[in-house]
Amino acid sequence: MTQAFILGAGLGTRLRPLTQRLPKPLVPLFHRPLVEWALEACAAAGIQRFALNTHHLAEAWDHFGTAAAAPTVPPAGANGRPALTRIWQGRELTLFEEPVLLETGGGLKNIAHWIGNEALLVHNGDIVSTMPLARLIAAHEASGLPVTLALRSNGDARHIALDPSGTRCTDIRGRLGRAEGTHVFSGIYCVSPELLGMLPANEKISVIPAFLELARAGRLGTLVLDDGIWFDLGDRAAYLRAHRELALGPALHPDAIIDAGAHIEDSVVGPGAVVRAGAVLRHSIVWPGCQVAAAAVLDECVVFSNTPARGRHRGEDL
Repeated sequence: MTQAFILGAGLGTRLRPLTQRLPKPLVPLFHRPLVEWALEACAAAGIQRFALNTHHLAEAWDHFGTAAAAPTVPPAGANGRPALTRIWQGRELTLFEEPVLLETGGGLKNIAHWIGNEALLVHNGDIVSTMPLARLIAAHEASGLPVTLALRSNGDARHIALDPSGTRCTDIRGRLGRAEGTHVFSGIYCVSPELLGMLPANEKISVIPAFLELARAGRLGTLVLDDGIWFDLGDRAAYLRAHRELALGPALHPDAIIDAGAHIEDSVVGPGAVVRAGAVLRHSIVWPGCQVAAAAVLDECVVFSNTPARGRHRGEDL
């Protein structure tokens, strides 16, 4: 398996107002877009080509990666929308815009031509993990099943029920009336082309109905991957917690400008950001290029806008 689909078209409503400036996968985590952590995790497992769907602030992706040579026949999704090909770390990244959101199932069906007859790794764009995805790929290829879900044993959303072998999903959220869930779906999974035949064309639809159909037939594969870290950065609390608990890079970027007399405690300051003398940051995040004015006092804040943060604030996005 050498190809992956990164799900990047969501509206990012739980991260607003941060996602009013950038689509969620481009929101920075330790100075780099969230999506880069997903791309690197897939590349480490041997993925060589990527597709990614866009919707909200789709134009922001024009600046991601580098321009690719124009193909003879520009790629397009089933919705007829021309795709944009970029290059990320030497790998092809094809962006499929969805002017109307298609959800996970519709998004997959939209790129069926790009997928072709090979299996595919699917990775949510707001998931950060160091799980051994090569093991997931190997398990999927050995199983011969249409889908294999990567699961975690611990977490709040335990919606996946397993059979005694631990290799098949028997129910999701109890919708089949078989069992309550015991494991967390990681948002990462492998699919074979067979799944595409189960998805209707030109419809906005989740993959869950197809997953339930497979579970009912005993054909929805699972692999528990508890090794490595796994973070779902879907909301503000998780975003702050990831910066507090993970050590994915220097908290204070070497290209940040921090005046003498500024007090910074358990905070992350991005490249080109400016923190003026007398400012106090506690458990806060300053995005690249943003500014904190002199004497500002910020507790558990995210500075993301083009306006310098001033005054005293707690738990606000500025």
